Amino acid sequence: MSVTQQHLLDTYRALSLGEPAPPAPGTHDPRVVRELGDERRSRAVRHGLRNALGRWRRRPT
Repeated sequence: MSVTQQHLLDTYRALSLGEPAPPAPGTHDPRVVRELGDERRSRAVRHGLRNALGRWRRRPT
């Protein structure tokens, strides 16, 4: 079964049960891609901060 067929089946079921129709496939793709980029950037910042703090703690006194 293709994604389109599954979506049509889900839409039919939702409408027959009086529920709102599900979003179309791919509707949230841009948001997901943006959130993945945000997550990668925040991981990079945390990683850089962790490395900097580790170097600072290992500094000879």
